Amino acid sequence: MKVSNWVLDPGKYLSREQACGLLSTARREMETAAGKRQIVAARDYFIVHLGLATGLRVMEMAALNCGDLFLGDFVSSLLVRKGKGGKKRGVYFNNDFKKHCKEYLAWKWHRGEPVVDDAPLLLSSATGEHMTTRAIQKAFKRCAKKSGLPPSCSIHCLRHTYACCLLKASKWNLRLVQKQLGHARISTTQVYADVMVPDIKKALDKLYQ
Repeated sequence: MKVSNWVLDPGKYLSREQACGLLSTARREMETAAGKRQIVAARDYFIVHLGLATGLRVMEMAALNCGDLFLGDFVSSLLVRKGKGGKKRGVYFNNDFKKHCKEYLAWKWHRGEPVVDDAPLLLSSATGEHMTTRAIQKAFKRCAKKSGLPPSCSIHCLRHTYACCLLKASKWNLRLVQKQLGHARISTTQVYADVMVPDIKKALDKLYQ
């Protein structure tokens, strides 16, 4: 097995409190904005929630079409048609984000944006095409700044945050996290376990209690 030599800097992912604060800020901005600002804020909020709920890479977010969302009764998912290395994968998500997806699609339809299967999920108001990765990064930066996050935070921190939180929520199920993130090697996913030192310490302290 090839061992990953990549190390995750603790400053590259958010705490649960920071993540919840970021999402709340983005939602509040959407609810209080008006006119053109409201359009931008609604899209920004969806982008932040998309990153935190699925852990997608920014290039994977940019390529999504409306038909890539599957909002089923039992479990909901989206399809990454061309991930890193050209690989296709399904990514499951929770009911909170499922509800947001339905609201977002309804909002797009109300605005007159196409919501057919091959229409861009994140539509650029300027070009009428998919938003670029740079535009998505700018959307994140707007929300991050208003939430008080450090300027060094990039949209990729949402992926790292998702991985750390999912690993903990799944009780250290590396295979599940690997599949959701689309990692080719489990050693890459293992990096996230290596930064969860406080949780490891708590477990060790309770070892024989």
